[in-house]
Amino acid sequence: MLPTRPELTGDFGMVASTHWLASQAGMSLLEAGGNAFDAAVAAGFVLQVVEPHLNGPGGEVPILIQRATADEPVVLAGQGPAPRAASSARLRELGLDLVPGTGHLAACVPAAFDAWLTLLGAFGTATLRQVLAPAIGYAQRGYPALESIAATIDTVSTLFTEHWPTSAAVYLPGGKVPAAGSRLTNPALAATYQRILTEAERAGGSREEQIGAARDAFYRGFVADAIVDFLRKPVLDVSGEPHAGLLAADDLAVWSTPMERPVSVDYGRYRVYKTGPWGQGPVFCQQLKLLAGFDLDHVEADDPEFVHIVAEVAKLCFADRDAYYGDPDATDVPLGELLSDSYADARHQLVGANADPGLRPGTVSGRVPVLPDAIVIDPRSDASGGVSEPSVVASGRATGDTCHLDVVDAAGNMISATPSGGWLQSSPVIPELGFGMGTRAQMFWLQDGLPASLRPGTRPRTTLSPSLAHYDGKPYVAFGTPGGDQQDQWSLLMFLRHVHHEMGLQEAIDAPAFHTTHLRSSFWPRAFRSREVVVESRFPERTLADLRRRGHRVTVSGPWSLGRLSAVSRGRDGFLHGAANARGGQGYAVGR
Repeated sequence: MLPTRPELTGDFGMVASTHWLASQAGMSLLEAGGNAFDAAVAAGFVLQVVEPHLNGPGGEVPILIQRATADEPVVLAGQGPAPRAASSARLRELGLDLVPGTGHLAACVPAAFDAWLTLLGAFGTATLRQVLAPAIGYAQRGYPALESIAATIDTVSTLFTEHWPTSAAVYLPGGKVPAAGSRLTNPALAATYQRILTEAERAGGSREEQIGAARDAFYRGFVADAIVDFLRKPVLDVSGEPHAGLLAADDLAVWSTPMERPVSVDYGRYRVYKTGPWGQGPVFCQQLKLLAGFDLDHVEADDPEFVHIVAEVAKLCFADRDAYYGDPDATDVPLGELLSDSYADARHQLVGANADPGLRPGTVSGRVPVLPDAIVIDPRSDASGGVSEPSVVASGRATGDTCHLDVVDAAGNMISATPSGGWLQSSPVIPELGFGMGTRAQMFWLQDGLPASLRPGTRPRTTLSPSLAHYDGKPYVAFGTPGGDQQDQWSLLMFLRHVHHEMGLQEAIDAPAFHTTHLRSSFWPRAFRSREVVVESRFPERTLADLRRRGHRVTVSGPWSLGRLSAVSRGRDGFLHGAANARGGQGYAVGR
């Protein structure tokens, strides 16, 4: 198969992301003498402006950092915790059985700003002005509205005009849904970042001191004040009732981004690194452990056997995710056993010739696994809102809309980051700031006794999942994708096709994608679709027929509809490589 675009090759630097403007902003930092981490910060702030339906300043960003001189990556755990006033009991008192997927109640501490500035201060070289200038410019002068932005705004326009007027003021210019390709601006967001920059520079001192002053302005200054004041006002959410938020000034004031060791597993000559179990990242590692028991080298990438094995393995591993993963600071996650050889050997034998209808988490350390309740939906219905991104309905309900970016520089520094949350369709705009809050707390359960139950001050078990891999002990590739529960399925496909089918990065990204929805959805209303496998229509009919024969409920999606991957690598040929997804018409890699 010819790739949709050339895989970029060079020796200076590569930036790949879900939006061409962000990729170019990152490249401009490399051209100015910055390193991969400077480039990522600049690109990350631009993504907040030009993909507001997929991320924003009120959201979060887990980051994997590979310094050229380090033996293994570092994780910046850019996922904010729930408010200390939040608990399952308190939300149940409001008559709720799920955390609403929109509005104020689902707001956690907005972690993205601190995570980006922690990265800049600890690993970058650029000034605050250098990394904020591109984002401020696009917010002031405007940027072209993606077709997906226009479609998202159209879907929630009634909600905006009737209930969220502050959002209408930004995203319904002249009272109308913006046309795709028209110029959108966000002067309030530009003013927010300009004021942060002004206050930081006025504080004087070193680059690091100015970065610290900027963090103070956001978490202990005027930004925090505006957030807390706005969240006190009840707003309509997906429950059908207005609710105020629970986030308080103290929640913001004490936040700083943790640095953690990654979780990792070996897979042949590769070593793959992911975040801890406060995210779903280890499920990628669990899938690799099980897949090592199959001979994938001799199964074609579009063969029904390949699809069947990968889907059945995913079902087993995501069942473990839902039974055991949560914030390890608040719950005991038996990750060592979940990633052990003996456990993988026993689990991979559960993959039979046909699609299994059950949810089968394993028994670990004698613990009886407990799965949360979920709405069971017939895969043949459209009740869940579809499989594309973004998936929203008129109430503002949204699935896992997200961005991704990867950077490698000439020195070999490498980074993978997955910004998300603070979507324009999920929470109303704070008028003084130009952005709304995130709704990541919808990933908590209100059932008590689960690893991911809502507890005060704990992190939700997020779906955001950047990836890094070494080859023969050397940093090799950074990659990832938006997609909620599908992130560690679509990115796994790219990795497997690169490893087993000898596809280049671009070819592996372009290859027909699939995923299973046979899992507990991480997003409101937490649906479960038994035995469903969603496949792009480019798969051969013989593959679809064989999957149905095996008992899979096959949903055929558009030919270019699943995943928005990007990747960069320091190749075995000595060159840097960059690749990005053609799906959606917005992802691009740049480099030389």
